[in-house]
Amino acid sequence: MTSPSGIAISDLNKAFGDTHVLKDISLEIAPGERVVVIGPSGTGKSTLLRSLNFLDRPDSGTIRVGDLSVDAAKASRGDILALRRRTSFVFQNYALFANKTARENITQALITVQGKSTADANARADAILRETGLADKANSYPAALSGGQQQRVGIGRAMALDADLMLFDEPTSALDPEWVGEVLDLMRRVAEKRQTMLIVTHEMQFAREIADRIIFMDGGHIVEQGPPSQLLEAPQDPRTKAFLRRVV
Repeated sequence: MTSPSGIAISDLNKAFGDTHVLKDISLEIAPGERVVVIGPSGTGKSTLLRSLNFLDRPDSGTIRVGDLSVDAAKASRGDILALRRRTSFVFQNYALFANKTARENITQALITVQGKSTADANARADAILRETGLADKANSYPAALSGGQQQRVGIGRAMALDADLMLFDEPTSALDPEWVGEVLDLMRRVAEKRQTMLIVTHEMQFAREIADRIIFMDGGHIVEQGPPSQLLEAPQDPRTKAFLRRVV
């Protein structure tokens, strides 16, 4: 890839004890590409995302974001911090600070990770809150917000970082059905900006709408990948076919 914001993952491995969760995962993501990962539960999808910014430290492999390349086996604390500055993460359980307001949840990383001044961070957070439809909730704490509002704050926090790669780990799985639509709508608006996105989701219709490419994972491997029209309608691998029969 020639673009400075291209993503390349090479031979990524992760084990928890004797359980080998990621097995030689290699993947390239073009700038502005929206890639959706689907597959059975327990097959390594969330671990893949968490390994990309060292929430779970991979055992081996290389992660490249633009001109930054990190060898997982040798990564220093500085390497990990540099990688986290290039990525942002949206968690399935929101992961907001309960003792901080919506605005403060967004400014936290801007100040501590990116080194912005409080004034600049507040200005950025307020712009994000307007964009996510939460301007009137700037001073509200998570306990006073609905699940959908909390997840929109979580997405806003990721948006504020202007990262090369946004990682979404099943962002609607913890939501009541009534809140799923507003979160997916916000993700569509983020995608329209050609933000590079790697999304784990069980929302098949949303995957069809938003993805440039869908990846099917099973047993710690990338089994099959392709544009939504090909992978969802004419999958080639028997494991993909069996999975889609169950979920579509």
